This record gives sequence, structure tokens and C-alpha cells, in this order.
Amino acid sequence: MATTDHTSSDESSRLYHPYQHFNVPINAQHLYKLPTSPEYLFTEESLKKRRSWGENLTFYTGTGYLGGSLAGAASGFFSGVRSFEYGDTAKLKVNRILNSSGHAGRSLGCRIGVVGLIYAGIESGVVAYTDRDDAWTKVVAGFGTGAVFRAARGVRAAAVAGVLGGMASGAFVAGKRVLKRYAYI
Repeated sequence: MATTDHTSSDESSRLYHPYQHFNVPINAQHLYKLPTSPEYLFTEESLKKRRSWGENLTFYTGTGYLGGSLAGAASGFFSGVRSFEYGDTAKLKVNRILNSSGHAGRSLGCRIGVVGLIYAGIESGVVAYTDRDDAWTKVVAGFGTGAVFRAARGVRAAAVAGVLGGMASGAFVAGKRVLKRYAYI
């Protein structure tokens, strides 16, 4: 069975024949024009090349929690293995590993998830205020995240954490640009 590619002259849509696999002859009543690009309700949505604030919030919080949980579980695994005592049974060793990795994974996952939540909120606020989404927006969001996350420990700790957060965010933006330029992904 030979298949033919039915493309239209319009590049923004393609022709679709729902019965093409059933050897039904093609006529005009069975062809549909399907769009090849995403459809938006408003034209303003199509001009934006970024996630919405809700998607940002979900993405940063979720990936922060997941990454922190995995890193904390790995750390807890090694501390559980180090806490073995002479004469422990296999059940007791497994219990120590599970308790240690569960506790460390939960606590680190929550901490980094909160950092992601704060970062997403500050970044969305800065983008809404300035109506720009560039590298400086991300650096300001990193600075604000570090400062807010350590604000309870005092002004000096908040300032240091803010500078470290801004530097980390700037390094991430620079690394992302380098990857886009030199790594063909």
C-alpha cells in the first residue's frame, strides 16, 4: 500500500484524511485542514515565548521538590549505611537506610521546593512589573529568592544569600546560553 503525503499550499495547515488507513478513495469531503502551530484564543498569548506564572510556579516548585528529594534520599542512604552497628540484622539495616533516606529526602525536598516557589513568585512578579523577560529578570529573582529564604536569620545572612542566589541564577542563565550556542540539543 503506497501512502501519499497530502500537504496543502498553505504552510500553516496540513490536510488530514481520517480514513487513509482503510483504503477509502480521497475526495474533498473527507479532507480536513489541521493547523500545524499551536492555537491561541487571544493574539497576545501567541506573542509570548514563556510559561505563564502558574506553569512557572508548578515547574520550579515541582522540579525543586523532586530534585531535592532525590538528592536527600541519596545522602540519607549513605548516612544510613554509616550508622550500621555491629550485630545489626538485615531487617534492621534496611530499616536504618529507609528511615534515614526518607527523612533526609523529605526535608531537603521541602527546602528546595520552597526555594523554587519563592523564585517562581518573584520572577513572575518582576516580569509582570517590568514587562521584560531577560537575563536580568532571572538574576533579580535569584537575588530576591536568596534574600527572602534567609531573611529570618538576619540582614547580613539575607544579603549574603541574596548575592549567592543572584550569582547562581546568573551562572545558570550563562550556562544555558552556552549550551544553546555550542551544544546541539
